Amino acid sequence: MKLGQLGVWSPTDAMTAAEAIALAQEVEKLGYSALWYPESRGHEAFSLGAMLLANTDTLILATGIANIYARDPLTAKQGQHTLNKFSGGRFLLGLGVSHVPIVEGLRGHSYGKPVATMRAYLEGMANGAAMAPKLDETPPTVIAALGPNMTRLGREKANGVHPYNITPEQTALAREIVGPEAWVCSEQKVILETSAGTARAAGRANIERYMSLPNYVNNWRRMGFTDDDLSGGGSDRFIDAMYVWGDEGAIRKRIQEHLDAGATHVCIQPVRTDGAPKPDMRALQTLAS
Repeated sequence: MKLGQLGVWSPTDAMTAAEAIALAQEVEKLGYSALWYPESRGHEAFSLGAMLLANTDTLILATGIANIYARDPLTAKQGQHTLNKFSGGRFLLGLGVSHVPIVEGLRGHSYGKPVATMRAYLEGMANGAAMAPKLDETPPTVIAALGPNMTRLGREKANGVHPYNITPEQTALAREIVGPEAWVCSEQKVILETSAGTARAAGRANIERYMSLPNYVNNWRRMGFTDDDLSGGGSDRFIDAMYVWGDEGAIRKRIQEHLDAGATHVCIQPVRTDGAPKPDMRALQTLAS
């Protein structure tokens, strides 16, 4: 798999099948390397991936992330191999431990220790005896990682990491931990808007869903943000770190900062100022190259 430097990260749960296909085809047409999509309360990740792969030709489809509590390791391996076999190697599996409210409250599972649980899951995929379509090469897997121990596991047991809700400084820390070869696929939220008030309001509305999830909050504190930064919807300093807003030049500068910090791939999430849970196509078209 040849993963280019720039991809797109987009929520898909509010989309119809036709809308999701149209998005994937437009992302492919614009020349982006990959389309990343989440697995939360809506579409099942492997089924959605199959549909989008069947309706594109060259685009990599990447889960960002598939919840390891949603399927056992052997099922994940079978799905990963099947989608890569049928698409010519265009499915990138991103795995994550999700969050306590989703795993226990929504799915009804017990939330295990994150690093140990992920390690056991990856070892189950690698060593399991289930039949899976045989491929010439083992398809790539990345894991959602924020803290140093999970990031280290991404080097040891996977092909790299997919850090989310981060800054270029954390991209640099991830690169330092995983070494020169593993992938660092950094997500960056972008708002193509030059009004500070409008852009920051959009950022605060967008990030609200993440502010109650301990894994993110703990990481933000580890990154140096204070309780004051994380209260009241987020300080200007915090919002400006999570969201790059402004004109094309300002956004490209932040993308380049991730690349300079060691990112293999940056997946941009273009946030709309009207709050709609779909990507800002104007931003995608502007930033395509």
